[in-house]
Amino acid sequence: MKLTFNQIGKDFSGLKVIENFSREFEEGQLVALVGPSGCGKSTLLHIAAGLESPTSGTVLANDRIIEGPHPERTLMFQENALYPWLTLAQNVGLALEFQKVNKKQARVQAFEWLEKVNLKGFEDYYPHQVSGGMRQRAALARAFVSNPKVLLLDEPFGALDALTRMTLQDALRELIREVHPTVLLVTHDVDEALFLADRILVFSPRPAKVLKEFNLTRHEKTHDLSEFASMRRQILGLLGIHAEQDDVAKLLEGAEV
Repeated sequence: MKLTFNQIGKDFSGLKVIENFSREFEEGQLVALVGPSGCGKSTLLHIAAGLESPTSGTVLANDRIIEGPHPERTLMFQENALYPWLTLAQNVGLALEFQKVNKKQARVQAFEWLEKVNLKGFEDYYPHQVSGGMRQRAALARAFVSNPKVLLLDEPFGALDALTRMTLQDALRELIREVHPTVLLVTHDVDEALFLADRILVFSPRPAKVLKEFNLTRHEKTHDLSEFASMRRQILGLLGIHAEQDDVAKLLEGAEV
């Protein structure tokens, strides 16, 4: 599904958060949005999801104006937002029940998607009985189970440790290959953006404007991102982060823990 943002502006009680944002995102693309905290990245996702209305401009999904939420557009947050009184399978299947799929079929599909995210055998566990990474895997399964045309990801792995985050990045990429949604990813992790994205938009401080767009060549990426070192430095520079990793390491060696 193609997403088109036409001259989007957004104010909150007179505070301008987004100013004149226009971009088109093609079907099947993964576009990462990076920028300072509070610059309006998440607000763009909420507008695309139909949870917020722009102050000015329009957002189109396949040339139809977005006027409210729709099952074809799924929003996933940093917090897994699983219901603690439901099992993992019930949490995943609930997304289908909202679409009037009967409970038996919803359970079958929930089991299928939990297996895809390597949670086979944990279907009837409750969220408190599994790790944070496993809960986020279940949240991924819930996001994909309804076969969304647009997937809106708001720092989905930000609360996880580095190793778990990389494992889930791999899982996300495999699921995207299977379902082919258009994906907007808000992240503060530049390496995550480089690993996952086809395009990266770097935003200014509020009100959000695009400082620069980066297009990444389509090929099989690994977590060794050395070939993107120059692009990484450019993005960090735009974000006001100029220290090289070696400099940061030296600072940390002398820091009190």
